Amino acid sequence: MTTTGFRSTELLDLGTLAERIRQEVDLPLIGVDGPGAAGKSTFAVALARALGAVVVQGDDFYLPSTIRPSGDFVPGAQFDLDRLRDQVLSPVVGRSQAKYQRYDWDHDRLGDWVDVPAAVPVIIEGIYSTEARFRSFYTHRIFCTADRGLRLARGLERDGEAARSQWVEEWMPAEDRYFAEQHPSDAAHLVLDGSGTGEQPRYTIIGGHFTS
Repeated sequence: MTTTGFRSTELLDLGTLAERIRQEVDLPLIGVDGPGAAGKSTFAVALARALGAVVVQGDDFYLPSTIRPSGDFVPGAQFDLDRLRDQVLSPVVGRSQAKYQRYDWDHDRLGDWVDVPAAVPVIIEGIYSTEARFRSFYTHRIFCTADRGLRLARGLERDGEAARSQWVEEWMPAEDRYFAEQHPSDAAHLVLDGSGTGEQPRYTIIGGHFTS
């Protein structure tokens, strides 16, 4: 993304962003990275609506517990990122139809298959989606963040208090290590603060390669 004109600390206008993305590339492949409960999913859905894009959720590539490493804070180790590459990223870049199998969170196993039509805009949303080995796949990389305490509160509201140990002892430490080692926010074209709440979520631009 080479567009200029956004200013740091400016509220993001999704319509303006979508229009600029359309002007730059005919088939965008957008990665929306960032820590858990930072507002990535809400943002991805809103941007997809503006672009007519398909959203692929990174959480669909979580590993079943039978093959998932435990107590391992290696960034992305609890996700099948090779499958994300093979089933989605590579076909989409090749303008072919993609087909991937979702992780079933209720039953802790792989579940339904999902088709992604060929030659449509695609947004891949989730932690580790723009890790270093994947960055060249994307036409646009966006990073969402929010205050740590707010993110934990949101996560527990969504997942329940029983998930606190997973958040505090597994997911957040793994995220911290990922950010420290790979600096995905530094590689993002746009960095957003997703702390805004209310009926109409608001995102504030706090960095990126085309802020001015």
